[in-house]
Amino acid sequence: HISWVFLTGSLVYKVKKPVDLGFLDFTTLERRERFCRQEVALNRRLARDVYLGVVPITRQAGGYALEGEGQTVDYAVKMRQLPSAETLKRRLPDQRFDTADLDRLALALARFYEAAAMGADVNAIGALQTVARNCEQNFEQTSEAAGVRFERRTWEVVAAATRGYLENHQALFDKRVADGRIRDGHGDLRTDHVYLTADGIRIVDCIEFNDRFRYGDVACDLAFLAMEMDEEGFSSQAAALMDAFVRHSGDLQLYALLDFYKCYRAMVRLKVNCLRLAQKHVEVPERETATAAIERFLALAYRYAVRFSRPVLWVVWGQVATGKSTVGRALGETLDIAVLRSDVVRKQLFERA
Repeated sequence: HISWVFLTGSLVYKVKKPVDLGFLDFTTLERRERFCRQEVALNRRLARDVYLGVVPITRQAGGYALEGEGQTVDYAVKMRQLPSAETLKRRLPDQRFDTADLDRLALALARFYEAAAMGADVNAIGALQTVARNCEQNFEQTSEAAGVRFERRTWEVVAAATRGYLENHQALFDKRVADGRIRDGHGDLRTDHVYLTADGIRIVDCIEFNDRFRYGDVACDLAFLAMEMDEEGFSSQAAALMDAFVRHSGDLQLYALLDFYKCYRAMVRLKVNCLRLAQKHVEVPERETATAAIERFLALAYRYAVRFSRPVLWVVWGQVATGKSTVGRALGETLDIAVLRSDVVRKQLFERA
């Protein structure tokens, strides 16, 4: 809905539509050129040899030309065309994605986030206040559809769980900012944007038109990919990919946030499909596809919400001086949960007796 994409077999030309959708504005030639150049610069972080540059579209006698003479009327992003069979979306169901591929992808992502830009503007998007506002926007923009296009009670459970998590984990979100886990990421990390080619991993189509959609917690960026893998029926592979990422990045707190952000991402996809159905002149096949997607994403969001909101008790035991307190403290810090020590509890009980 925002670009025309022309596939030639060896090259791809991507032309931005002259539209203003609120969250993006491509209505002038200057804006389209600027965002074409930004798209190339940003995507070269993960696919340097794929994004070849920005080329002019010129008007000539009898028609138009790419990279030709004449008046420039528009611009196109010029890319090397990658084989669609090599996307993660196609490799997973074809069983062409093994442990080695998983580890390579996790390492590539860990290195990408380690080098990604950070700073005050980026941190603001990952702060609790902004995350809470984004979540509320999801619920506000789907409230009218609740009970009409999908089951309202399930939606209410997801909303309540989300708000409860945000209320109870201020310290966790603050720590993510302090630890430098908020980065200028990809913003649209999906299975059909990840290519596992013979000469390495290439990840394309990051968001260039709105920095706010690209900035955020590394966990939120990764959650989009993990949620899509869950939705496509590859939950075990998604979990293994996240485990490999944690090994390469050392980001143990990812586990405390992953279900929350996967829930958020599922609600975004639900919202997008609701907005699609609200448009005029939606054909029956597209309407049926969007309706089915809404049901799937609500079920996913509910599943994640139950997981991150249900009470969980971790018990650490062992002989004297084996490191129980050390492990307990590490778990408490990593998962942002209270730590109760039996020695302390016993003393408190005896003092009361």
